[in-house]
Amino acid sequence: MLRQILIIFFFIDFVSVAFAQNKSSIKGKLVDSLTTEPLAFASIRLESKAQSTLIKGELADDKGSFQFVGLKDDKYVIRIEYVGYKTKYVEISYEKLNSQLDLGSIALAPLSQSLESVTVSGIKPTVVATLEKQIFKAEQFEVAKGGTATDVIKNIPSVMVNAEGEITVRGAKGFLILVNGKPTQIDAITILSQIPANMIEKIEMITAPSAKYDADGKAGIINIVTKTGTNDGWSFTSNIQYGLPRIIEYFNATEPTRYGADLLATYRKGKWETSVSLNYLKNDIAGRRVGDVNTTINNIFTSFPSDGERSFKRENYGLRVSGIYAISKSDELSGGMYLGNRDQYRLADILYNNTKTNTLTNTIVGRATYFNSNLVLKSGSFNVFNLDYTHRFKNASNITFSTLYESAMIDGYTKNRNLNAKNYTDTLQYTLNTGENPLKALRLKVDYEKTVGVGKLSLGYQYRNQIQNGSFAYYEKQGNNTEMVFNPTFSANIEISNRIHGVYAQYAGSYKKIEFSSGLRYENAFREFTANRGNAPALLKLSNLFPSANVLYNFGKDLRLKMAFSRRVQRSTNNELNPYPEREHSETLEQGDPNIRPEFIGVYEAGITKDFKKASLYWNLYRQQITDIVNRVNSVYNDTILNRIYTNAGKARLIGSEVGLTLSPIKKLKLFLGGNVYNLRIRGTLFDKSVAVNSNGWVYSVNSNISYQISSTLTTQFNLAYLSARNTAQGEDSRFYQPNFSVKKSFLENRFSLVLQWQNAALGRMKVNEQRITTFGSNFYTTTNYIQERNIILLNLTYNFNKTDKKSKLPNSEFGEKEF
Repeated sequence: MLRQILIIFFFIDFVSVAFAQNKSSIKGKLVDSLTTEPLAFASIRLESKAQSTLIKGELADDKGSFQFVGLKDDKYVIRIEYVGYKTKYVEISYEKLNSQLDLGSIALAPLSQSLESVTVSGIKPTVVATLEKQIFKAEQFEVAKGGTATDVIKNIPSVMVNAEGEITVRGAKGFLILVNGKPTQIDAITILSQIPANMIEKIEMITAPSAKYDADGKAGIINIVTKTGTNDGWSFTSNIQYGLPRIIEYFNATEPTRYGADLLATYRKGKWETSVSLNYLKNDIAGRRVGDVNTTINNIFTSFPSDGERSFKRENYGLRVSGIYAISKSDELSGGMYLGNRDQYRLADILYNNTKTNTLTNTIVGRATYFNSNLVLKSGSFNVFNLDYTHRFKNASNITFSTLYESAMIDGYTKNRNLNAKNYTDTLQYTLNTGENPLKALRLKVDYEKTVGVGKLSLGYQYRNQIQNGSFAYYEKQGNNTEMVFNPTFSANIEISNRIHGVYAQYAGSYKKIEFSSGLRYENAFREFTANRGNAPALLKLSNLFPSANVLYNFGKDLRLKMAFSRRVQRSTNNELNPYPEREHSETLEQGDPNIRPEFIGVYEAGITKDFKKASLYWNLYRQQITDIVNRVNSVYNDTILNRIYTNAGKARLIGSEVGLTLSPIKKLKLFLGGNVYNLRIRGTLFDKSVAVNSNGWVYSVNSNISYQISSTLTTQFNLAYLSARNTAQGEDSRFYQPNFSVKKSFLENRFSLVLQWQNAALGRMKVNEQRITTFGSNFYTTTNYIQERNIILLNLTYNFNKTDKKSKLPNSEFGEKEF
């Protein structure tokens, strides 16, 4: 299939090149004047200045680039039109035949720039909406300075991070992460924690992706665009962070420590552009948990409330190197390397009080108090290499070949010890889970683009292959003077293979007041899971179509309407496939299902954007139809242990609305108010139809941001992220909120800046950074209140040499970090 596609591509371009008459050309790149975002598929007319006649017409490609070839000596006027932007005219005196004239970046102004005119220097519009994306500049979120990409996206409407660190977009955990447009399958929590906030230029939210993107991610795509230099020579950006000692006592075994540093250096000269980044972050979090669990088995009611420490020790570091070399005016080679490591220790030292009651006689038949020490290590090292080659043909079409290879080692352990509450050296029970997960993955991709009519035709093929061979061992002992015994029931050597072939076709462009894209993607997927050689493998073969359509209409007077549809898939992680239980902590086993089915989602969306004199508004309505929704559900394993299982829970329907309002009521003050509300309904059954699922509930969230410029070098900011209580398949998660403050002082013409941050700000008895998670069934009930650290004080010192505001194609882990 790949050979046939390539033959067609090269035949088309061979014929086009054969008719090219000379090498004379004019080229340029169109960008948004506010965001520097490339403007894809704009209409460009080349007219003779003397005769006012049309000479040629072109469409920019998806990167905003255009080119006119085969020109005569003359004076020309280039007329550029784009939906939602002011028409621009560029006069050119073209006097040298066979020469190549590069106009560089041409900035187009939105029809309304009122926000830019009423705000002071340094305060920019919070969000810019386009056909497919909502774009948020990272620099406006000072409360995220010195942190990671997770701290940046917390400020975006419809994105929430709960007490457990789980990230949701429009209520769904499944979304795809891109880094500088490169599709990945990286686990969101891991990859976002590896990218320093200071290296991020902007965040692009793509909630109804087109066919050219991977079909993965039921909630859409988050694209992280990183910085690089724009001028010839060197550019540097560096940041040092230090965290003050904790303020509130959580009675943890050790004190949390927080410090870090990151550096981005870029160099541009002639045909070369290189970027190197280094980052290190130590980011511990203190905390506690208070829980209560009860089970009923054979008329015995067992209750075991608990209280104790739950803290995290987190450390990560990474090196990224990338380079771009312009072989010629038509050929470009780019490559990159990423070496990263992440370690996370989670310690839960919990005191349990166990009481057993006979429900028939209502008499207590047993009591026990014990101390449980549970230590979990998750460790990952990632090595990624990528190479891309792009050729631009003389007829303004282009073809790109991309390769990405990754090797990774993901390992860790869970040490679970039940100890005598009066003598911690007296071991009552000890279990040890170990796991090693070496991984190798390969992605090959080819994309072709060509101008056809009023739009751009895109064709592509992609091959993905992932192999992971894991070894999981379970050991246990009873009492002090016994040997550790290997338990084969909970141990296994597993082999997982995933292969996906994908092809797509897409047509996108603009006509008068309409901007559009429409496409179709086909994917053939194969998954094989084998546990312990000799056992029959679990196979899954899929062949699916993923259509997409986006349209935007400009009514004039700064009012735009857009509508979209996209079909998506949410594939299972290897953790969700592994059927062998892992002892997560004293009261929980966790396991997957090798026969779990992926979720398929239909996304429908409609929205408007409106610019006012001192404000800007966007409002979206959306609906998701989900088949085979996956939930993590509980059942009783024994009287003191619940079994958490990943399983398909039936069908779901999600409807919602999100809104974002940017307002500048007075000089120096900018407000951003964002909100999201949705209703999730789940209908289905669990455990071979023995348990019915009938869940329905409304959820809302608020993301607000207030910035005030005290002076030209002093600013302050407040933000609030609030998530309401929400229903789950078997229970409810309570509300969760995080207020944050920051003050920024700039020095030496803004080259240095000092930022003071007050994270998880709490006054009095405010229950900030605290969440209760509850689940229940016919014979069990469990509720746990997670209390994470409040009132964290951080200092950040940043140095900038030369402005850096163009994306850098730094590589990231493609598959390995997903399994972390």
